[in-house]
Amino acid sequence: MLQGPYGSLDRDRPLIRLHFTSCAVGTLLLPLSGLVACLSLSLIYHFEESTYTHCQVSNYLPSISAAISRVPERYIWRCCIGLHSAPRFLVSATYFSFYRSRFASKLPELLLSVLTLLCSLAENCGLLLLTYVSSTETYNVHKNGFIVFIASSLLHMVSTCRLWHVIRRYSVNPEVNKPPSLLLTSMKHLK
Repeated sequence: MLQGPYGSLDRDRPLIRLHFTSCAVGTLLLPLSGLVACLSLSLIYHFEESTYTHCQVSNYLPSISAAISRVPERYIWRCCIGLHSAPRFLVSATYFSFYRSRFASKLPELLLSVLTLLCSLAENCGLLLLTYVSSTETYNVHKNGFIVFIASSLLHMVSTCRLWHVIRRYSVNPEVNKPPSLLLTSMKHLK
C-alpha cells in the first residue's frame, strides 16, 4: 500500500478531485488537438508528401491517414489517442455500474448492459489497435482493428439508445408522460 504524508485519519481522503465535465472536455480535446497539430505539422513540413496522389490530382489538405503517417505526427497522434483511451475505459466501467444498479431485477436489460459494456471495451480496443498498428506495418491487423472499431461502435450506440429508452420510460416524471394537450392544459392552470 502506498502511504502518503497523511495521518491515520486522513488516509481515506481523496488526493485529487476532478469534476466530470472537466475530465470529459479534456478527454474530447485530446484527439481534436492532436488532429489539428498533425494537420498543421503535415502542411508545414510535409506538404508535398502528404497531399500527393497517384493520379496527380492537386490536393490542398492532406487526408487524416496521410497527416498522421509521418514521423513526428504519428507519435503525436498515438500519444493523444492513448491518453484519450484511459478515461474512456473508466467511463465504460462507470456506465456499466450505473446500468447494473438500475436494472438489477430486469434480466433482459441487465444482459443488454453487459453487451453495452463489452461493445464499449471492444470499441476502445479497436481504436487503440487501429491507431498503434498502421496499415503499412501489418495490414490485416489494421483492417481487423478498423472492423472491430466500426462494428462495436455501431452496436454500442444502438444498445445505449435502447437502454436509455427503457430508463426514460420507467423513470420519467408522470407529468411528462401525459399527452401534449393535457400537459399544456395543466401548464395553463399553473399560471
